Amino acid sequence: MTVLLSELEDRAQLIRSFERVRTQTEDLVHPLEIEDMVVQTMPDVSPTKWHLAHTSWFFEKLVLERSCPDYAPFDENFNALFNSYYQSFGAPFPRDRRGLLSRPTVSEVMAYRHYVDSAIKALLDEGDVETIRQLAPALNIGLHHEQQHQELLLMDAKHVLSQNAAPPAYRDQKTRPHVGSVAAHDWIPFEGGRVHAGCSPDGFAFDNERPRHTLHLQPFELASRLVASGEFLAFIEDRGYERSEFWLADGWDLVQSEGWRAPLYWELAGKGWTVLTLGGRRAIDPAEPVCHVSYYEADAYARWAGCRLPSEFEWEHAAEGHTGQQPPSATYLESGALHPLPLDGAAPTGTPAQLFGDVWEWTTSPYSPYPGYEPYGGHLGEYNGKFMINQLVLRGGSCVTPRAHMRPTYRNFYYPHQRWMFAGVRLAR
Repeated sequence: MTVLLSELEDRAQLIRSFERVRTQTEDLVHPLEIEDMVVQTMPDVSPTKWHLAHTSWFFEKLVLERSCPDYAPFDENFNALFNSYYQSFGAPFPRDRRGLLSRPTVSEVMAYRHYVDSAIKALLDEGDVETIRQLAPALNIGLHHEQQHQELLLMDAKHVLSQNAAPPAYRDQKTRPHVGSVAAHDWIPFEGGRVHAGCSPDGFAFDNERPRHTLHLQPFELASRLVASGEFLAFIEDRGYERSEFWLADGWDLVQSEGWRAPLYWELAGKGWTVLTLGGRRAIDPAEPVCHVSYYEADAYARWAGCRLPSEFEWEHAAEGHTGQQPPSATYLESGALHPLPLDGAAPTGTPAQLFGDVWEWTTSPYSPYPGYEPYGGHLGEYNGKFMINQLVLRGGSCVTPRAHMRPTYRNFYYPHQRWMFAGVRLAR
């Protein structure tokens, strides 16, 4: 969702971009009941209504209050309630207590959204060209920020629905993926050497994707497709979760303390494994990419398979031919699948398949700044940089990532123990 400076005079286009993203968020909550939207099932999960409010708070604080001296906030109390982590705006309400708030209600949050929307549209309608030029960068970040929360909203809603005695479907799927065989995979060689990484100065990117820089890669090979559920099932059946030799020490401790025996949302029912999807619980398709695994699980599987996980720079180098575009067949949010899909046919030769969409791919790279990294100025300086510790980078997007949000240089990041996001595995060697 990139707004180019050369197009800023086209107010109608800018308004359409804003309306499209904001409407898509509200469309995502339509399948949920009010009761689904107020629950917090763990500290990492936020209630749906919080996502709806926080994305509005972002536009209010970082666009409206900076661009409109006479702007009147919808509710002064919302500053703390819906501030995520911006200490420069004051102490946020504790993240792990968001689910304790019965008020404001969902209807009040929706009124807040519409209030902010009206103010943004009025600003775009009435502001002079220079005002719009100045607010465009923050507005653009706000649009991409909301797309991040569209994915988070679905991740969190899935975790909430999973806690029910009989987990309901978020949305009934019109077609159920057929259970197929696992497509054969190949190893795609890369010579390595001196390569470029990071985003160029042109176009939109978050500050953590810049500056573009050079580095050296050793020759490597990348698997031509993602690891399939049937392959991960073989790891389980070979007692992979019971054999400490495959696990990092912290991961092994977590397996023991949490009793992990399979990816999140997998259950052994009778003679077969099932998986909870946003379309309901069903039998596992052995051909679909394995999903909802932590870094520890991804790494243990790779060791069991006699391989390793790629670095983020190996992944980006492999994706370089897709710069500025993703394959039309990539499984993103707009596909409606809401779950990773099996590879259609055999894995292609010469280029990796499933690089984009389906599942975020764990890498071995720590989430750290690039050489010469410069964070955003002002309040936005808290957006990315302060999280560059103890987390790992994931690449490629997922089945609940908006297509327009993704780029080959996009760096997602999570802690190694987390697995409620749509994360999977690609092997390297």
